[in-house]
Amino acid sequence: MADLIVNGGKPLSGTITPSGNKNSVLPILCATLLTDEPVSLRNVPAITDVEKLVIFFQEQGSRITWDQVAGTMEIDHSTFDTKRLQGELPSGMRSSVLLFAPLLQRMREISIPGNAKGCSLGVRELDPHLEILEKLGARIQHGDTLKMSLPNGFRGARHWPDYMSVTATENFVMAAALAEGESVLINAASEPHVQDLCHVLVAMGAQIAGLGTSQITVTGVKRLKGGSFAINTDHHEVVTFLALGAITGGEVRVKHSVPHHFDLMTRAFAKLGVEIEHEGDTARVRAGQKLVVETPFTTNLLPKIEAAPWPYFPVDLLPCMIALAVRAEGAIQFWNKVYEGGFTWMPELAKFGAHVVVNDPHRIIVFGNRPLRPTTVDAPYIIRAAVGLYMVAASIPGRSVVKNADTIKRAHPKFVENLRSLGADVEWR
Repeated sequence: MADLIVNGGKPLSGTITPSGNKNSVLPILCATLLTDEPVSLRNVPAITDVEKLVIFFQEQGSRITWDQVAGTMEIDHSTFDTKRLQGELPSGMRSSVLLFAPLLQRMREISIPGNAKGCSLGVRELDPHLEILEKLGARIQHGDTLKMSLPNGFRGARHWPDYMSVTATENFVMAAALAEGESVLINAASEPHVQDLCHVLVAMGAQIAGLGTSQITVTGVKRLKGGSFAINTDHHEVVTFLALGAITGGEVRVKHSVPHHFDLMTRAFAKLGVEIEHEGDTARVRAGQKLVVETPFTTNLLPKIEAAPWPYFPVDLLPCMIALAVRAEGAIQFWNKVYEGGFTWMPELAKFGAHVVVNDPHRIIVFGNRPLRPTTVDAPYIIRAAVGLYMVAASIPGRSVVKNADTIKRAHPKFVENLRSLGADVEWR
């Protein structure tokens, strides 16, 4: 485990080029298993979860060439040996479930222990994935070992899950792409990274209608081809660095900011007194903005930021807004409609002197602009919760330590390097 040593109180200013989207590259990497033709990827972030997938592929015989400096990757699964897999999927990453459909398509039968985990956000069930795979023709045997088989290949079906799940939707489109007949998913997730995966699959020859909506229709094809694809910018990283500029009083510009995805995120910043400007595909937060919670027209209600599946405000970005709220004048409510463990790190914020009331596992109220002090905090295994703790530390003059912060590396390959380029005094220890 690595700690972040933070000497805060310095405005962060400069220009950042964000990395490729972690939540796009992982399903796209898994989808490359659906073809034996070569695939080239650009703008691949050098993060630990990608490294785990690459090692997994190589252990099964695939040929992978990854230039981490250039951000390019060449993939050839024609040498993938179905006899090598002994059950273990990459550990320490919840996105291992994205291998279910591609491995079934390639191997027809897999048996794995229940070892896939992710972060500390709460119980994250496998049932939606297994339901989809069963609907599309897989046979599932439960127990200490999860056994899945696909005796007749995937077959088209209609499915309406209980809720929108990003990774279950991604498993659906990967399974349905090569299924016999037409498959329909109602209540599908439509996040930018789901759209990215679908765009790549279409470029590989898949037939997908309703991309970006809550109903996806996939007409199965016989085979998928290879190709060359670029991983889109991570909108989470765009928001993170804009928020860092705002909380420290600096001016930060972020290139390739995917502005067509940004309307609601810009609105969330505005609720905390921060104006985000877009100039082409560059987003900017100007220096010296005063953080003040916006007063709603209905003044007897608290202003709030609600996070839920897209097109709601992204739940993964709530910690950045919470950190800003700690520094803002006024009170605001945050509502996490997805994870019951999303606010377990509030006691760490209190160590800085923040005033946060936890209403229940899904809702908190932040009373901002309280006197803060540098301190040592423990980061949970939640990527942007660790980032949120760093943000608060960076806004306070003096030395703070964010312990066990290396979960940040799962999504931000050059986090400290980017911070230093903005003038931050920070280092790993």
